Amino acid sequence: MVTVYIRYVLDPAKLMDFEQYGRLWIPLVEQFGGQHHGYFLPGEGANNVALALFTFSSLAAYEQYRQQAALDPACQAAAQFAEETGCILSYERSFFRPVFA
Repeated sequence: MVTVYIRYVLDPAKLMDFEQYGRLWIPLVEQFGGQHHGYFLPGEGANNVALALFTFSSLAAYEQYRQQAALDPACQAAAQFAEETGCILSYERSFFRPVFA
């Protein structure tokens, strides 16, 4: 199992656009076999940092999702939305192995 952590640096004037972007991606990740744990938007503290967490059964399953998503029209449209709105200034992706009780 692998959990993908994405830390976004956002344009704080475009948080509503980023929220829409997140709402587009949640069902897409799940369509391709992932479990999305949500997007976490700024609350207290930094007003330009957001997070996303989602899990796949393996790194291979995540890589398969990436390949399929690159060809999927809905995924392409979601990525284009972020590009057009300029809501995401940068992001970094990390991979974690969850530990449960």
